[in-house]
Amino acid sequence: MRSVTLNGNWTMKRTDEAEWNNAIVPGSVFHDLMTAGKMEDPYYRDNEYDILELTKFDYEYRRSFLVDGDLLLMDHVLLRCEGLDTLCEVYVNGQAVLNTDNMHRTYEVDVKGLLAAGSNDIHVVIRSATNFVLAKDKELFLTSCADAVPGISHLRKAHSMFGWDWGPQLPDMGIWRDISLIGFNIGRIDDVYITQQHSANNVQLNIAVELQRWASEEPLVLHAVIETPDGRTLEASADQIGDTASLEINVQDPELWWPNNLGSQPLYGLRVELRCGDRILDERSLSIGLRTLHVVRQPDQWGESFAFEINGHQIFAMGANFIPEDNIFGRRSNERTEQLIQSCVEANYNCIRVWGGGYYADDYFYELCDRHGLIVWQDHLYACGAYDFNDEFKENIRLETIDNMKRLRHHASLGLWSGNNELEYAWAYWGWTERYGEKQRDDYLKQFEEFLPVLSQSLDPNTSYLVSSPSSKGGIEDPNNEDIGDMHYWDVWHGRKPITEYRTLHPRFMSEFGLQSFPSIKTVETFTLPEDRNIFSRVMEAHQKNGTGNEKIMYYISEYFKYPRNFEKLLYVSQLIQAEGMRVGVEHWRRNRGRCMGAVYWQLNDIWPGASWSSLDYFGRWKATHHAAKRFFAPVLASALEEGTAVSLHVTNETLQEVKGQLRWRLLDRQSEIMQLGETEVTLASLSSEEVVSLDFSEILTTKQLLSQSYLAFEFVAGGEIISEGTALFVKPKHFELLNPEIRAEVAEEEDRFIVTLDSQAFAPFVLLELSHADARWSNNVFALSADRPAVVTVQKDGLSEPLSLSAFREQLVVTSLYDTFE
Repeated sequence: MRSVTLNGNWTMKRTDEAEWNNAIVPGSVFHDLMTAGKMEDPYYRDNEYDILELTKFDYEYRRSFLVDGDLLLMDHVLLRCEGLDTLCEVYVNGQAVLNTDNMHRTYEVDVKGLLAAGSNDIHVVIRSATNFVLAKDKELFLTSCADAVPGISHLRKAHSMFGWDWGPQLPDMGIWRDISLIGFNIGRIDDVYITQQHSANNVQLNIAVELQRWASEEPLVLHAVIETPDGRTLEASADQIGDTASLEINVQDPELWWPNNLGSQPLYGLRVELRCGDRILDERSLSIGLRTLHVVRQPDQWGESFAFEINGHQIFAMGANFIPEDNIFGRRSNERTEQLIQSCVEANYNCIRVWGGGYYADDYFYELCDRHGLIVWQDHLYACGAYDFNDEFKENIRLETIDNMKRLRHHASLGLWSGNNELEYAWAYWGWTERYGEKQRDDYLKQFEEFLPVLSQSLDPNTSYLVSSPSSKGGIEDPNNEDIGDMHYWDVWHGRKPITEYRTLHPRFMSEFGLQSFPSIKTVETFTLPEDRNIFSRVMEAHQKNGTGNEKIMYYISEYFKYPRNFEKLLYVSQLIQAEGMRVGVEHWRRNRGRCMGAVYWQLNDIWPGASWSSLDYFGRWKATHHAAKRFFAPVLASALEEGTAVSLHVTNETLQEVKGQLRWRLLDRQSEIMQLGETEVTLASLSSEEVVSLDFSEILTTKQLLSQSYLAFEFVAGGEIISEGTALFVKPKHFELLNPEIRAEVAEEEDRFIVTLDSQAFAPFVLLELSHADARWSNNVFALSADRPAVVTVQKDGLSEPLSLSAFREQLVVTSLYDTFE
């Protein structure tokens, strides 16, 4: 096999213009136009609306490439296009070779007969997806996300590119993944599928291989090599093979793959070679993890369980929903993805859901999840819309599904396939049958309860499958049932219910819930002018895609916090209510471990800078929620359930080891003077949760004043180290009578880090550490500071966005607490 990349330097232009511009492939039209100075940044102010008009034009790309005579001597030379977005016509040396209509597919076509030794040309014309969907919408209305360009369900293009309630209507286009020429002789490896059989101290690997053969008389041999993490090499071969073959390798004393915080993530290298004599015709290299992983759904006392089981242990899944990282596809990069996954790992995730309104992520995304122990819940790419399940569409999505399931199914991190996002829910509860008719409903059932499950089972029978998210029994029967399946809950936020409403719910697995917030002032400054910095300005509202989002943010702030003193503090307080909401929900569901076995909040990241449900903003900056997640997703968690003057303290152990320690608590006044204290010895089994102590302060907190001037601080200590800690108030934060904490910060320097020591004169909730210009990764942030306990926070120097001296760090350090947010 020989491969010639066509990535790199191309030229591009709008088809109705004469001047060609420099372009980079993989990339995108928007990115190339901006680089050429032909387009303003669509994220700046309200440029989005003008730039949407540019998507109503067609664009073209071209380049020349060299072919040597050896490539032309091969039996087949394929043009392989791994990502064409979306309505593309491809020409090689002036001859049409491809006409594409699905950005999620990989296209291959034999072009050997069109190539010549020396210089050759490739030309790609990209037709307007916006014009296409608008025209299709007039032919046949298919409902979709209300915030998107109409008609998107007619086209297999990432739906969110057309707009969502957290992103702009900016459907970029282009050659967005690798493009290459690959030559083959005699045959090729078409597919490799690995099945694992686990027994005591042994894993038997069955390696099923599908081949394409063009010279059936040639004797071929398959050879497989496993490289173990400890340096061993295991091999197997098979000859006299046809179009399929199977190899078996036994791995003695296997090193098992575990999710984050449950163990290590050893990976085994697998290489499969197709040989003819002493020649290697083709090879495929994969990285695999040895584990058993599936979703357990069994009847129990509450209904039916829904839990990931890894290597025989049912675990509580903790994480968030991943959306596309950028509306401008040319800005995507491995470095950004690595930063994103690292943020998940640091915040103690063990799970991530790839939401169905975007695209199947790049290989590198799943490789990072393998390496870092994040179980992937993978939606198929259908969300919040109806589809015309005709024969042409059916064949298109069949090929799309085959391409992507074959590409992804070997990953150690892959834990679940889901048919779609919220379509069963929509047909059940949104009145779609009455509005859109029984045919579209029946099309839904055919596509998602017959066609896709059967196809998916044939491609990856080893991985669990869910027909829709949320779904209970299927068949459009009560899909958001609390006792069966997974659940999406939006009465907190859309329904304006208080965040404590989460404590009334006992889902088997909560796969979506959330509250919006604004990003930090640093991020807002990237898309605004000073006069825009009011949340009700035209520009700020343009960066809020949820129709009543700003109003709801203000509502939730008003319920829990005092009116912020200025724009910057309003941004921060919006993050606090989001963080508190996620904390209240997750801690409650973790306390009810066993009945509930997962909390995956909406959403992890942003597609552009603006208000949204994300815990990481567009630039990867941690919002308050992400700092809070590091604590509420901690493997061992101490949490409080407060009601009136009563508080129960719980410890949850999401590790494979028994935990022993002390749960300590202090009832404090607002100057952190001790009013009462206690300590309880704790021995907690692995993978369990327990109420440790029940407290009642009704005899000491006898007045409104005492209730509004007292708080409970608690901590779980093991081996002399504080493992988890928190505080509980007896009134809403807005009613707590804070004193000026007069926080002092001392900064020291070591070779690899800065150390910040904080002390205060009074209780200071929600202490935020920031640098005025640089960005940093803080070991702890947005936490409660008691006057009797100084806090120490570290910043690794390699986590800074720019090098800083000790004096520069001190000069840039800004400390804010809740007391500073209001007049």
